[in-house]
Amino acid sequence: MNEPEGLRFRRLNRPQIITDELQEPQYKGTSTYSGKVFRVTLVTLGGCLILPLLVVFFLLESPIHPELLSLNEPPLMSGCYEPNIKLREAQRLFEDQLVGPESIANFGDVIYTGTADGKIVKIEGKSITVIARLGKPPCDGSREQEPSCGRPLGIRVGPNGTLFVADAYLGLFEINPVTGEVTNLVSAGQMVGGRRLSFVNDLDVTQDGRKVYFTDSSSRWQRRDYLHLIMEATADGRVLEYDTETKEVTVLMENLRFANGIQLFPDEESVLVTETTMARIRRVHVSGLNKGGMDTFVDNLPGFPDNIRRSSSGGYWVAMSAVRPNPGFSMLDFLSQKPWIKKLIFKLFSQDMLMKFVPRYSLVIELQESGTCVRSFHDPHGMVAAYVSEAHEHDGHLYLGSFRSPYLCKLDLSKV
Repeated sequence: MNEPEGLRFRRLNRPQIITDELQEPQYKGTSTYSGKVFRVTLVTLGGCLILPLLVVFFLLESPIHPELLSLNEPPLMSGCYEPNIKLREAQRLFEDQLVGPESIANFGDVIYTGTADGKIVKIEGKSITVIARLGKPPCDGSREQEPSCGRPLGIRVGPNGTLFVADAYLGLFEINPVTGEVTNLVSAGQMVGGRRLSFVNDLDVTQDGRKVYFTDSSSRWQRRDYLHLIMEATADGRVLEYDTETKEVTVLMENLRFANGIQLFPDEESVLVTETTMARIRRVHVSGLNKGGMDTFVDNLPGFPDNIRRSSSGGYWVAMSAVRPNPGFSMLDFLSQKPWIKKLIFKLFSQDMLMKFVPRYSLVIELQESGTCVRSFHDPHGMVAAYVSEAHEHDGHLYLGSFRSPYLCKLDLSKV
């Protein structure tokens, strides 16, 4: 054996050093297999998530058929609309003793309101007395029982001291607050102008008690489906007139998107109507030379208006439980141009679930008789006054109604 061969032999028998590089080929097959398993698992999981969504999107019927809506860019929250926390100065009254006092009226110092379980109550001092029930018990204020129990919304005191009440399901009523006698003036569900009364909302009464003007928010949706009405933007709201002498009901205006609160103008030749979905207030001429006409009183409000009531200054209080923040993001404004997203949302979520995603922000503004904003009171996040539906002024205070909170609020105007 010569020297070069011996060296070569020894080199071949040298012990090898095991490194990670040498081990890689041994596990390459395993790594490839694991990668395939991961990819298959990921695709399977993705399919399991996407397939139900596709089924929901293409096969399930949406309960709403939204229309394309055009809203102006919300006004800046500055000047008269500058955010503050003045509504947090309000005092809660009768907490957990009454639920959903939507509207408020007073006769002297006695306050009247309706509740979510179909009762009309009198508030005198620190006591609450039930003076009437409009529906049939048992009633617990639940969604399921609303149609039979009734849901009192707008309430007014007539010239003779009787109460006029708009019930969303049962119609218009006149109530004697002393005896509790209830008279049904107009039954909800009846056909008027070729369409059924399905969502009687608010009302106002002339000084002589002859005419009662009221809103029917929709002939398609009931009150318990109010979010469906807002999201669908159905233009089937109406303003109607009831003549207390002839007992006739007349349609005065149609094609409003969620006709809500109503307030007679001082001359009683027109009424102001909040058109909630459109974030504006309309003026409908009910008598005089312009009878049958309609124009816009205030457009592009910073929120979605509910009830409207007179202020002591000769103007109007307008309550809003949802705002259109600018700067900020307004979900309803965003969705107004995207009907297909609205459909998908209502396929996936219930109204109660959706309400949890609506930011709580209470806003009350005072308008001059011309419609110009005078001042505004806010409660961001609704910490004290939540879901406000009406601001009723009496004796230097604002009484704040709510469509779902379990209390009334009372704000001392001298402190704000």
